[in-house]
Parts: sequence; structure tokens; C-alpha cells
Amino acid sequence: MNNQSSNNLFEKNQVSVALKQSFIKLNPATMFRNPVMFAVWIGTIVMAGVCIWIGTGEKNQGSLIYNIIVTVILFITLLFANFAEAIAEARGKAQADSLRKTREETPAKQLVLGEIEVEEIKIVPSSQLRKGDIFICETGDTIPMDGEIIAGIATIDESAITGESAPVIREAGGDKSSVTGGTKVLSDKIKVKVSTEPGESFLDKMIALVEGASRQKTPNEIALTILLAGFTLVFVIVYVTLKPFGDYANTPITIAAFISLFVCLIPTTIGGLLSAIGIAGMDRALRANVITKSGKAVETAGDIDVLLLDKTGTITIGNRKATHY
Repeated sequence: MNNQSSNNLFEKNQVSVALKQSFIKLNPATMFRNPVMFAVWIGTIVMAGVCIWIGTGEKNQGSLIYNIIVTVILFITLLFANFAEAIAEARGKAQADSLRKTREETPAKQLVLGEIEVEEIKIVPSSQLRKGDIFICETGDTIPMDGEIIAGIATIDESAITGESAPVIREAGGDKSSVTGGTKVLSDKIKVKVSTEPGESFLDKMIALVEGASRQKTPNEIALTILLAGFTLVFVIVYVTLKPFGDYANTPITIAAFISLFVCLIPTTIGGLLSAIGIAGMDRALRANVITKSGKAVETAGDIDVLLLDKTGTITIGNRKATHY
């Protein structure tokens, strides 16, 4: 699952997708989920209206260039927050796409009946195999789909699935006849009958688990969101009281000045990156071959100080190698 490209934060295809999502996420239904950035979104809309108002002849709201600059800065702030979240989501989706590509590109030696009722070998992509189809695997082949061995015996490397480096023996009959797609035949030859429908294999379930990782808010994230919303409400009150004070002191305050002060006061940095932080934590765990179903699981894992494992070889390096000479 790990590869060199996964370590590159800004891959070209991921950046292009994230940029597109940055604009899509500007819709009010999405922005409303983050109260801090939703307030900035409202301020941006108001400033856009002010710019149009000044363009029609209004003289009491400052220069048009100044208001346009404020509007652009607010818009960039929104895009930056959306981009940070979108790039984190894109990296997670890239992991699932990598797994899916591996599944689709695995060739299978399917056995089919020829014109004279003789079995022939046909090379097909693993995605074309269906439950009940029969294929063969020889030394060096990657098993394309989950199935049951109906003939033969082979030594199989299942380290990619189980983490156990020691090869296992699989043979027809008994309780050791099942094989998993993605594992590799090290020796001999076996005939396998597909036992799962498309979309139900072990690799498919792993892909679904990666794609289905939910952005469930953690308790700390909920508490922080409430705190940020409280700060925002306090600053709204401060913002509203400035108008009467300005009128009393005969000092007119423009809408741009109001909104600029408001955005500077509210915690836009934390509010904009809150979702991205949770997604990035899930992606970082995934790059270490640890699949997490939610951000809550990542946060909970940070409080764990004792870990119990039920089998040897799960997290150890089973292939012995010299470390000192």
C-alpha cells in the first residue's frame, strides 16, 4: 500500500481535484457545517454586494479598490480552508484508488471449454471473474480472486493480507482449501473455484472500508467547535455594538471595516483547518497500513498505552535480517 508517490503531499492530480472541490464546497449547505467559516462566507457575500453597491454610485463606503481587495482576501480565506480539507480527502481517496487499480490489473488464467470440449486457458482481468468460475495459478502468480482450491497443493505467501511472513500450505479438501485474492503462489500449481461475487472479495471489502471511513466528529472536535462558535457569537455582539458607538462619536465606520475587524477577531485558522486535521490523521494512519473507520478512532488511539495482539507476526518483521556486523 505504501509507495513513493503517497509521500508526496501535492501530487498534480490530487491538487487539481482539490481545487475543483474547493469551489464546490462553497455552497451554503456545506459551509453551514462549520460555523466559523460560514460567518466568513456570509461576510464575503456581503462584501461582494457592497462592491456592486459602490459601483452604482455609493460614496460613503470607501474606495472600490479597497472593498474589492477585502472581498478577494475573504474569498481566498474560504478557498484555503476548503482546499486544506479537499486535499486531505483526495489523499484518502487515492489510497482506495490504488487498491482498486491493483485489483483490476491482476491477470487471471481462467479455464474455459473450447470447441472440442477441452479446457483452455484464457487470460482475463480479475474483475471479469464471477462466482463459480475456475482459474489456475502457478508458481509466481498472484491469486486474482477469493476462492476454494478444487485440485492441487501450493505454498502461498499471505503476508500482504495477514502480515505473517511465513508461507502457508493450501490444498484441496479440508479446512485449508480457501485462498485470498492478492496473495502469491510460491510453488506448485492449483486449480481454484471462485467463491465470491464481484464486490464481495477481501480486497473489495478493504476498499469499501477505506472509502467508507466516516468524518465522524470526535468529542474533542465537538467541544472545540462549540468553543469556536461561542467566540464567534461574542465577536458578533462586539461587532454590532460598534455601529452605535461610531454614530455617537460622529465617526462613520464602513461595512468593509466592520467585516475586516470581525474576520480578524474570529478564529478562522483553527475553524478552517479543523476538518482537515481529522482527515489528515486518518490518511497518515492509512499510509502506515492502518485502516481507521473514523477520526474518533484516531483520537482514541492516541490515549492507548497498552496494545494486545492475538497472533505473532502481525506487526513484527518476520523476514530475518542482520542488523549488526
